[in-house]
Amino acid sequence: MQMDELWTNINGERMRLLRAGSGPPLLLIHGLLGGAFCWRFNLPVLAQHYSVYAVDLPGLASTDDGDFDCSMSCQAKRLSRFIEHMSWNSLTVIGCSFGGAIAILLAAMADQPSGRIQSLILSAPVNPWSDFGQRRIRLLSTQMGGYFLRTVLPISRPCHGIAIRRMYGDPKCIPHDALKGYSASVLQPGRARNVLSALRSWQTDLELLRKAVCQIEAPTLLIWGDRDHAVDPLSAKALNERIPKTEVKFIRGAGHLPFEEAPEEFNREVLEFLNKTTPGTGREQPALNS
Repeated sequence: MQMDELWTNINGERMRLLRAGSGPPLLLIHGLLGGAFCWRFNLPVLAQHYSVYAVDLPGLASTDDGDFDCSMSCQAKRLSRFIEHMSWNSLTVIGCSFGGAIAILLAAMADQPSGRIQSLILSAPVNPWSDFGQRRIRLLSTQMGGYFLRTVLPISRPCHGIAIRRMYGDPKCIPHDALKGYSASVLQPGRARNVLSALRSWQTDLELLRKAVCQIEAPTLLIWGDRDHAVDPLSAKALNERIPKTEVKFIRGAGHLPFEEAPEEFNREVLEFLNKTTPGTGREQPALNS
């Protein structure tokens, strides 16, 4: 399947994305230390049914080394402007982890016309009801923690394998290209500065998420690996209670990245859910630069 690498300019900020397929638009949002490459096992399958756009969030994935506000709320605003730029009347949004939180904020934004986001798929989204990692985030958000992150992240390659294994329920399932892909993203110039921008807004964004989940009208699928050690699988219950039209699916044996660890099951759950929610078609797509 043909996959195009494109760049677009939103309010003076360049954003890279991968595009494939045809049909109703489907937007993919990666996690904090990921990128569009995270969806390499999903994009070709989903693109058989949809026009799939996997974005590289500015400051967190592309090769641009500028100084960005990378908070969840600011990234949601960027993607809202991107949706306006694309003139989409309706779309589906899939987000994982940090990207799942962005998807929640995006769906609840006041300037999004009601019904524009027709379906949401959230893979272990960051949320206020998970305590996993909160102490570490608060520490890294301090001045001393920031100094540590800026010093250590650029030379952290020897630790990447350990970090990736922690993200998987079964380390035997780690794809051969995972280490190279995540390392390339983490080691980009300026990455520590922009990650710190996200971490220092974390608690504020969690409070926004607490309100936003109650404003979601779109049918929502929550997908979790039952061995997730990054975002507590038990927090799915709190989200399920607060989002009116919600389904919850657990992928047995998978960790924090079920779309990579168990892509066939993940893709099947997504397509079955979308077949029920039947998203509408978008308008003709404006030209982007390849």
